[in-house]
Amino acid sequence: MKNQLLSIFLILCFFSITKVKAQDVIRQAPCTEQSILHQADSIKQDLAKQGFILVKEASMNMESEYEMPVIVPLTEGSWYQFVFIGDMSSRLYEVRMFDWNEKQVVYQKKYWGDVDGNVISYSYIPRFSEYHMIKPVQVNKKKKNLCGYVMLLKKVK
Repeated sequence: MKNQLLSIFLILCFFSITKVKAQDVIRQAPCTEQSILHQADSIKQDLAKQGFILVKEASMNMESEYEMPVIVPLTEGSWYQFVFIGDMSSRLYEVRMFDWNEKQVVYQKKYWGDVDGNVISYSYIPRFSEYHMIKPVQVNKKKKNLCGYVMLLKKVK
């Protein structure tokens, strides 16, 4: 995992140093699933009432059974809330979070029939200021291309 993070960092450095044409850059494509966007808006409003502010959010096209790594810098002692919203027709949703030392610090799994089954949300307070890798995945036997949505919020003191 540390090697993966290092590789990603080196690739990003390479692309920032060399002049790359816009059409040569691979970018994660966003998706616009209205039901997921509506859920995200509701969750943001609820968490804002609890004193959280939005730090990062992204919709993303995902492929069934493939993790989508998301790298985020977290500050020691800050209270974060991470939210993953998957396609409503998927049967399984999982999120794993790893710290910089490749130690798994969070694991959550939900199934289609669970209450709010397509939403995984958890709080996390890091012990060190470092990058963390979050790996959401969803499994859907009927659809190959799925929509996913991630949000990182931080508690305001």
